[in-house]
Amino acid sequence: MKLYYLQGACSLASLISLIEVGAKFEPVAVDRKTRKVPDGRDYNAVNPKGYVPALELDDGEILTENTAVLPYIADLKPSANLAPPAGTLARFRLQEWLGYLNSELHKNFSTLFNPSAPEAMKQIAKDNIARRVAFIEDKLGDRPFLTGENFSVADAYLYVILSWREKLGVDISKFPKVTALYERVRARPSVQSARKAEGLDG
Repeated sequence: MKLYYLQGACSLASLISLIEVGAKFEPVAVDRKTRKVPDGRDYNAVNPKGYVPALELDDGEILTENTAVLPYIADLKPSANLAPPAGTLARFRLQEWLGYLNSELHKNFSTLFNPSAPEAMKQIAKDNIARRVAFIEDKLGDRPFLTGENFSVADAYLYVILSWREKLGVDISKFPKVTALYERVRARPSVQSARKAEGLDG
């Protein structure tokens, strides 16, 4: 397998998850400016959508979108408990979280990365982020992770999204449960290994 990634982008969640399951894979960096991969190809030839992650399977199939890639990785090694068994209500709850993170939290952070977005639009995005994180704070209850006692691919995704917050001026300090979850995930060896592999600060 090959994982196509951009440094520090949401593809970091896939890298963390691949390390968690002990998968054999080749990380392939996409150049942020040229959008080319090391062999000289345009990344759009790999994923016409133009963004990461893209997971190239051993048979050459390309899988994209966090909501598909992350469960696929989890199912590579069910004993790692990165996702509940397929077909169970718990699995659908995981899918529910992945959909929420992708469409409600990640989407609003994306606005903050856009240099041409007006300040008013960015403030709306920050207000939306605060509401979305407040929802997560409320739903966590006494659970250490989004789906319960076990770290899952959804926690990896949430961690990566929240790792952008300081750069983008997003404050989550009034959400202690979410902050604690973030730090809990950040301390995992897989996260530290993934950050090191991408050349990110600890």
